Amino acid sequence: MSSASGFIDDLPDGYNTPLTRVFEENGTELSIGQWQKLSVARAFYGKNDILILDEPTASLDAIAEQEIYSKFDELRKGKTAIFVSHRLSSATTADKIIVIDAGKVTEVGNHKELMQNKGTYYELFSTQARRYIESEEVINENNI
Repeated sequence: MSSASGFIDDLPDGYNTPLTRVFEENGTELSIGQWQKLSVARAFYGKNDILILDEPTASLDAIAEQEIYSKFDELRKGKTAIFVSHRLSSATTADKIIVIDAGKVTEVGNHKELMQNKGTYYELFSTQARRYIESEEVINENNI
């Protein structure tokens, strides 16, 4: 579900490949993104009732990130999932968003509610979205 099997199947010994060379000479060094996919897979594989993920897709490209979040709703069914993220597009599907500013909770709500409040979340989300929109406009103007 985390798309880890795509690179695991390509490892020299598949699922039996030692990871890192710290303990095994023939170990394989994974990229940060591969470690992240593996960590997400481990988190969802277990029979945990509570999941806490800190920037679970920070080292993934946009397509891999979208794949994870498209499966996230299914994977968290029946569980309490808390994830920390500075990429606010990932927060849009959350049941509850908690905005923390300077160590204090400043806003609580879902995406729609927080956007309507036009507070800190709105500012941060709009700033990130604007970067994408402006980039898209530049691409369209230059026929890229």
